[in-house]
Amino acid sequence: MNSRRGSGLLGAFLRRGGRWPGKLLWLLTLTGWLLPTAPTAAADPLVYRLKWLQNSSTVGDLYADVQGFFAARGLTVEVKPGGPERDAIKELELGHAQFGVASADQVIRAAAKGAPVVVIAQIFQVNPLQWIYRASRPPLETLADLEGLIIGITYGGNDEMIMRTVLAKAGLDERRVTLMSVRYDFTPFYRRRADLWPIYRNSQGIVIADRMARAGEPVRFFNPTDFGVRFVANSVVTHQRLLDDQPDLVHRFREALLEGWRAALAEENEQRALAIIARFDPDTPPDLMARQLRVTRELVRPTADFPVGRLDVAAWRQTEEIMHRQGLIPRPVNVVSRLHGPAPP
Repeated sequence: MNSRRGSGLLGAFLRRGGRWPGKLLWLLTLTGWLLPTAPTAAADPLVYRLKWLQNSSTVGDLYADVQGFFAARGLTVEVKPGGPERDAIKELELGHAQFGVASADQVIRAAAKGAPVVVIAQIFQVNPLQWIYRASRPPLETLADLEGLIIGITYGGNDEMIMRTVLAKAGLDERRVTLMSVRYDFTPFYRRRADLWPIYRNSQGIVIADRMARAGEPVRFFNPTDFGVRFVANSVVTHQRLLDDQPDLVHRFREALLEGWRAALAEENEQRALAIIARFDPDTPPDLMARQLRVTRELVRPTADFPVGRLDVAAWRQTEEIMHRQGLIPRPVNVVSRLHGPAPP
């Protein structure tokens, strides 16, 4: 059966745009009807689905492709942008992609539903999801300093999970802080209706910090990782069957990808990396793009000798514990058993 569309009745159904009911799709996957395989023709590329758009936060993925690291290992890879309507894990299950990028909570939720997803590398070692606050207020040096503050969270989002864990770790019940619902509008923070506001440190954080600085209001960032709350962000995933059936292909893909990330983050390659990003993200001003790349470097490679792609097993375990404790998965999934990262250096 052709791995992309299927043959016979199944292929005809999919070509007509048919949709399977959820339970039937699960049964077909379980019984082997819909199984992802590597492309069989040399001209048929592997598909690598990103989690979000192609910009500074995906610089290593783009670098590996453009600079020929995939080709050097005999691979043709189509790097596809993600977005809110894209789900890399679903695409793996349907055979529409062989590799993808997903956050830890996506992996754990999928595992709880029986999805055969495995993690082969962890890109971000420090979660870019943090909180911005004005430097005019006392610095947040302990978690107890959060008491009495108005804190923005996105209900149902990762930031809600993280902040509730922070508050529990601090021994602060929610009557001792005020949680404010966040939308795609930073006005409440600008107008001082909130003390802390969630941002992505390597994108919005830079833009908002600049705007605040121009208004004479420097800012600081509250990073939960500094206080022992390590919620894993983006990682590289594939299907368990592909790992079982073609471990060499998975190994070559991962090594090419991580080589691309190491090269893209090397200070001596910064101008080349920026030129590659600009091809895919032409609307971001060069100065802003350069600062986004430098912050991304700190999040992916916290120290100069840090092994890019390393799986932080303790952080994965903590992320699963957070989700189970907050009732987001019905039972533990032993996510550590799904981690198949690069060998330690």
